Amino acid sequence: MKKTHDKMSYTGPGHRHDLQAIARQAMLARGLLPDFSPAVMLEVSRLIRPVTTRTPAIRDLRGLLWCSIDNDDSRDLDQLTVAEPLGDGAVKILVAVADVDALAPRGSATDAHAQHNTTSVYTAAETFPMLPLALSTDLTSLGEDEDRLAIVIEMVVNPDGSLEGSNIFRARVANHAKLTYNSVAVWLDGQGPAPERVATVDGLDEQLRIQDRVAQTLRTVRHRHGALSLETIEPRAVFDDGVLTDLRVEEKNRARELIEDLMIAANRVTSGYLETLGLPSLRRILRSPQRWQRIVELAADQHERLPPEPDAAALEAFLSKRRRIDPARFPDLSLTVVKLIGRGEYVAEGPGETSPGHFGLAVQDYTHSTAPNRRFPDLITQRLLKAALGGRQAPYRIEELSALARHCTEQEDNASKVERRVRKSAAALLLESQIGQRFDAIVTGAAEKGTWVRIVRPPAEGKLVQGFKGLDVGDRLHVELISTDVERGLIDFARA
Repeated sequence: MKKTHDKMSYTGPGHRHDLQAIARQAMLARGLLPDFSPAVMLEVSRLIRPVTTRTPAIRDLRGLLWCSIDNDDSRDLDQLTVAEPLGDGAVKILVAVADVDALAPRGSATDAHAQHNTTSVYTAAETFPMLPLALSTDLTSLGEDEDRLAIVIEMVVNPDGSLEGSNIFRARVANHAKLTYNSVAVWLDGQGPAPERVATVDGLDEQLRIQDRVAQTLRTVRHRHGALSLETIEPRAVFDDGVLTDLRVEEKNRARELIEDLMIAANRVTSGYLETLGLPSLRRILRSPQRWQRIVELAADQHERLPPEPDAAALEAFLSKRRRIDPARFPDLSLTVVKLIGRGEYVAEGPGETSPGHFGLAVQDYTHSTAPNRRFPDLITQRLLKAALGGRQAPYRIEELSALARHCTEQEDNASKVERRVRKSAAALLLESQIGQRFDAIVTGAAEKGTWVRIVRPPAEGKLVQGFKGLDVGDRLHVELISTDVERGLIDFARA
């Protein structure tokens, strides 16, 4: 990096390296650990093979046609799915979740690191995994053609999307096909050929179509009850030989929705299972939005009316209508609503207690359980489940769960800020040659500390330092780029 005209100049093949340095600094500034301690690495180096415990309580389900669907570059595979058609149109859906606790037990050095960070951090330049890669991408990952221990969440879904029954148990499973979102989505939509494994593994074609049909039914029912149809923009950095060339938006597709819908259903079953047994749990909640009146005003701007008090079903009806009428601008509307609703959080719920529900999903009982390689709350839930299945006392007291809930919420927020910080540095890199150019923008934040706007291409957010009076979240305007600071992740605009 060289200094030119009193400003850091980021050019040449060092883009990724520069952003990695920024990411590591951001991690430390937010109290997150970018590296594993020697104790963790020594502990993991002594693990030479996956756990292969065999007891009558652990079912052998390796013969089922399990498969995974994830990002193109994902190796930390947390879940597998399979479907079994039953009579009268009902379908049994099974979700296998990697038994991460088997190799990262409570009290270990690995567990201490995971509990500190509480999540994997995905920055534009580098991923900081919650668990060492030897675990998360190998020994506890549900990799293709590998036998692994798992917690299986079983659900019987009726043709109308209602749940007939459910169960949770331990099992040995094997992944018969490692599939990716994009290739499966193109095939499901009839826009391309079947992925290689779908074409060569007998029965996998029909298996995926059944899962897709059930997922779409579950999605329809959820939205009918008020689950929100939100479509936020999530840019992903694109590098060419270490040089940042673009921020590409990851769009939702049918395969992503398939997994999302089945995981939501599995998380709800898990929550209900722990509640039925009278055990404490860690709930994922999203409170009713405090800025509901601003959402009402946004709807009024579109000649739509929302009730004066927060109403998820009414908001979903409005969102669905806007998506049909103006799909091109729907991501902007989604982003505005997401900002006004606020962030999700974790809370502990003891036996007989009732925690706030999840406004965005329009459900009362919800937890996180399907990504224990990437999120510590899911690992906590896994330990609660394993204790219940083994007839043992809950491994966490309610006071411990409450403290962990607060910590996980705080660290999740810190991780999001790190990701956002590096994303802004990456955007500043792409924009530093466009000073003086004008862009269409939308206000994404408005408070005493400042007003922020987002432009569409590249998808970048910056501070509006001139002409911000009278603006609020969701307002549209034209802006001019006046400065960038890659090292500090700053992008400044003025109202044009």
